[in-house]
Amino acid sequence: MHNCSMPTFTDSYGIRMTFYSWPVDDPRGIVQVAHGVGEHAGRYRELAARLNDAGYSVYADDHRGHGQTGLDQYAGDTGQLGRLGPGGLRAAVAGVHSLSSLIRRENPSLPLVLLGHSWGSFMVQMIVNKHAGEYDGIVLTGTAYRWPRYLDTGDLNRRHRHLGTTGMEWLSRDPQVAKAFIADRLCTTTPLARLFGLRESARLLGRPAPGLPADLPLLILVGDDDTVGGERSALMLANAYARRSGLRDIRLIVYPGARHEVFNETNRAEVFADLIGWLDERLPPLG
Repeated sequence: MHNCSMPTFTDSYGIRMTFYSWPVDDPRGIVQVAHGVGEHAGRYRELAARLNDAGYSVYADDHRGHGQTGLDQYAGDTGQLGRLGPGGLRAAVAGVHSLSSLIRRENPSLPLVLLGHSWGSFMVQMIVNKHAGEYDGIVLTGTAYRWPRYLDTGDLNRRHRHLGTTGMEWLSRDPQVAKAFIADRLCTTTPLARLFGLRESARLLGRPAPGLPADLPLLILVGDDDTVGGERSALMLANAYARRSGLRDIRLIVYPGARHEVFNETNRAEVFADLIGWLDERLPPLG
């Protein structure tokens, strides 16, 4: 594994945000990762290692109320993890964008790709609506069209509860993923709606903005057995980015049988290869 450091910055509410930095020498680009609800950036170490090996530096913050940021916010009380605190969802979204700005200041000449998973992908959709011109590519995984009937925030394990006893079988076909999630003191199984409350949960709803930069490349990776959205929702999202936003370079890959966490799936080698192949096509080597 390449070197990892965990620097911090302070958000506009005075909350200290921790982020992971996995740099490489002479990177061909930077991938910024936005994690999902109830988890933390440390769960993306394997993704970071694969991207590092392919020549990309990786950054990922622990969002408001999550991971090390959440531990600092709540004086080490893991029972509070997942709660966003002052400023709510807007502050969490602003925190992700603040890290983008920090990366840009430190690496002004390098392309920056923003990758969001699940809740992170919804925040990325919100950021792209306002700041699309600041990015050289967007990747959405475990994502959904942010609209009722297309985005499921209910009992996400209902289709899979017969497969195990953790309540997290919906994450991956690999049973070790659910077990590791439950054993991770920095993860919480409290549902999003309960963590955020109804008003903040409703702020997640929205659509891709009209008139985004036509040449912004977009990659969407989902499993067809993903209860959050799945193929139908991802197709709706891709169509909205094409017809409403005007994006011309959109690629949607649906993995048969895969569940929510495509980077933790039994076919993850295929997923990593698809992601890196897509990045390599769009970010030519420097020099």
